[in-house]
Amino acid sequence: MVASILIIGFSLVLLVYWFRYSCVLLLRNSAVESEAFDQRFGFASVKRQLQTGAKVDVLHKMLEQDYQLLTYLFEHAAGLNLPSLEDRLLKIDYKVMQWYYRLVKTAAPEQARRALGEMASVVGVLVQHMSEQAGVQVNG
Repeated sequence: MVASILIIGFSLVLLVYWFRYSCVLLLRNSAVESEAFDQRFGFASVKRQLQTGAKVDVLHKMLEQDYQLLTYLFEHAAGLNLPSLEDRLLKIDYKVMQWYYRLVKTAAPEQARRALGEMASVVGVLVQHMSEQAGVQVNG
């Protein structure tokens, strides 16, 4: 009985570690130039404002609007979908970071800023993938 609990616990820890490591690698490998996108998306502005000390609640609201727009486009635009496992992992990572942000925003503001930074990166990568699927050329 104890061995089963230890195996399950260890497996869960490894699963969480794999998930976080995979998301960090996906974000690093898909580095997005924030200035390449027009002003319809606010994630680039969020990344800049995170370094200046802007209020995190306003930045979170901007990211939420971007994410809602993206999910709407993925669900309703013809020919756009999230076929890859990587995009699905990034969407889950966004939700996990959103939950983490809400948990730590008052107790650990610096951790909340990091969570918002990762959420902005996820939105940027998803926008990049969407524009590639749609055949849109993104110029700076």
